[in-house]
Amino acid sequence: MSNFAAYPSLKDRVILITGGGSGIGASLVEHFASQHAKVAFLDIAEQPSLELVERLAPHSKHRPLFLRCDLTDILALQSAIAQISHDLGAPQVLVNNAGSDDRHDFVNVTPEYWDQRIAVNLRHQFFAAQAVAEQMKAAGSGSIINMSSISWIIPGRQLPIYNTAKAAIVGMTRSLAHDLGPSGIRVNCVQPGSILTDRQRRLWMSPEYEQEVLDRQCLKRHLLPDDVARLVLFLAADDSEAITNQSHIIDGGWI
Repeated sequence: MSNFAAYPSLKDRVILITGGGSGIGASLVEHFASQHAKVAFLDIAEQPSLELVERLAPHSKHRPLFLRCDLTDILALQSAIAQISHDLGAPQVLVNNAGSDDRHDFVNVTPEYWDQRIAVNLRHQFFAAQAVAEQMKAAGSGSIINMSSISWIIPGRQLPIYNTAKAAIVGMTRSLAHDLGPSGIRVNCVQPGSILTDRQRRLWMSPEYEQEVLDRQCLKRHLLPDDVARLVLFLAADDSEAITNQSHIIDGGWI
């Protein structure tokens, strides 16, 4: 990562990342750790998260802090954030990254499945922001970065609830930016396109879909988690201190 920017303002800053154990989240953890930040991350998948900590710890100024947390349990989420504040200090950056793009058919959706998917992809973002907001207000600054997707714009197929949640995140971002801006807190949204994570490679990246992605993008290459992480670093750092209330698309020119 020596060819890319270093952000002095991120040094020793407390960063909270949800869904940090794999995929884009793991890249976020690694990139923030490389900036000498104090990184805490939440994930329900314990083993890959612990392995990530052990891989990064020898090369990090601050050992990343992992807490296992089911983000659909809001009380557990609030408790985890309180523990992070106690152990590391108040989060100065929140990256609401966690989500799941499980495919589903509109005709088969039940109220129970709807509620579960909204809980996985939307609800925790709101309550995580709520949980860090008062401490950010007290500090007079903060950066909240909510992960959406271009999927709701395209729209992606067999993803009606996921698309609904990702569209709602854009609206939530704009609302929170206005509510929290007077306290010096910035709220932005990142909308990735097709990012070649291990999960995407394993479940969805068929030769046909790969060709569709490359046909639609202006840039004829796969986008990787590191591409997204570098954008998030910028939005977390003081370099972007005048940027809020925006949705930042990173899709290789798909839309």
